[in-house]
Amino acid sequence: MLLFSALVAGSFPLGAAAANDISPLALNAVRFVLAAAIIGTFVAWRGGVPAVARDSLWRYGALGGVFAVYFVLMFEGLKTAAPVSAAAVFTLTPVLAAGFGWVLLRQVTTPRIALALTLGACGALWVIFRADVSALLAFEIGRGEWIYLVGCAAHALYTPMVRLLNRGESALVFTFGTLVAASAILLVVGAPALVATDWTTLPRTVWIAIGYTAVFASAATFTLLQFASLRLPSAKVMAYTYLVPAWVTVWGIALGDAPPPVEMLIGVGLTILALVALLRDGNAQKSL
Repeated sequence: MLLFSALVAGSFPLGAAAANDISPLALNAVRFVLAAAIIGTFVAWRGGVPAVARDSLWRYGALGGVFAVYFVLMFEGLKTAAPVSAAAVFTLTPVLAAGFGWVLLRQVTTPRIALALTLGACGALWVIFRADVSALLAFEIGRGEWIYLVGCAAHALYTPMVRLLNRGESALVFTFGTLVAASAILLVVGAPALVATDWTTLPRTVWIAIGYTAVFASAATFTLLQFASLRLPSAKVMAYTYLVPAWVTVWGIALGDAPPPVEMLIGVGLTILALVALLRDGNAQKSL
């Protein structure tokens, strides 16, 4: 999940750069097809899809549909929402995951883990707004942020659904089924957008975004998330997203942005402290 958070963070600056140059449906249809091809190659190399994974194929449709909703709404939201604002909305995901974890799996959030989640959210927000209290107080929820909030709810729902619907398949096989289903859904729903897109005139930033999201923010992160979701409570899995703002800052520096103020390290410290508390509290959530 630590690697997951670093890879996901790259989607924000790259997604924002490409969001207004291509339909979110077209971009995500292509990236999911590429990701499915990559994971499918690894599955075939390791012996193919076992019989147990071919049972109840509707499970992959449910998971693929939920995650397709997240990514489409993410890029739709980034058309008008700044990456910093989107990252602020993303910090609500662990709390939403805790709620869905209780509804679907009866995973109980103890006061200690709730405190850790709150601490992590505060630290993430401090990083997002670059240690500027006035910027935090001036934060306004716009149309793009509301759209992305719905997407984040889908992301949070996906985590407990993985454990609920998995029937012993490996993370790699389960990821492949989810990606194939998401690809099929987006190819159907996004057919008009795919046809309307002039692929020969797209700027380089769009192709970079498609390549990165297909390989690193889809194929890799799907597998990592599936693996973690089968082994950790939902809230704990999504708590790693509190590190995303810090990783976004690192990505920004790598892409040429100015270094952040030193005061931001307070927020980074809070997110790390929250994660340590969550990792030490191995029995903080129990399935009843």
